[in-house]
Amino acid sequence: MSATEDPHTAPASSSASAQTAAKIDLLISLHLHSWPVLTLATQNNWGGPTSNDKRDWFAGAISELFSNGDVIDVGDLEEVLIQVMLDEFEVVVDDDSPAEVAASIFKGRQRILQGDYSEVDQMLARWEEKQKKGPERLPFKMVEEDDDGQETEWESSVSDEDDIVMDEAPQLVHATGQEKPAPEIDEDGFTKVVGKKKR
Repeated sequence: MSATEDPHTAPASSSASAQTAAKIDLLISLHLHSWPVLTLATQNNWGGPTSNDKRDWFAGAISELFSNGDVIDVGDLEEVLIQVMLDEFEVVVDDDSPAEVAASIFKGRQRILQGDYSEVDQMLARWEEKQKKGPERLPFKMVEEDDDGQETEWESSVSDEDDIVMDEAPQLVHATGQEKPAPEIDEDGFTKVVGKKKR
């Protein structure tokens, strides 16, 4: 400690920076927990049985990128969000949500760095209120590519209300027409293949 440094202000700034870091971590975690794409992936275990743990790891990894200075702008963070969703959850995110989440995290982080914790505190209050109501199951539409490169859509929802009620299948009716000729067997005991025109 230098002679000009006040020993009473050093711990205060250290605790303030610890509080700021904790608020940034909370902000990142809350944004990831409220991102519908990631919520759907964790609810359906698309990242495997440890999907919830992966989401927590994801928040920590983003926080670490900020503290290391690896994230320069919103575009960098958006790329990280898209890449982790693909690598860890096998989800191709083709909407604008990664850009929106990245921008929200950046703006919220700037406010926290300026000492304004109101946004993250409000987000936490909303999240806690949602948790009291119980987890929300999100319906999803799955889009897969066929072998032809065509996209097919599959919709899923939690309830079975949209099931189609089917009647019994009609009885099969034997076709009337020509009777098939008996197979021809040659002198060696093999069945002779006869073309359709020769029948």
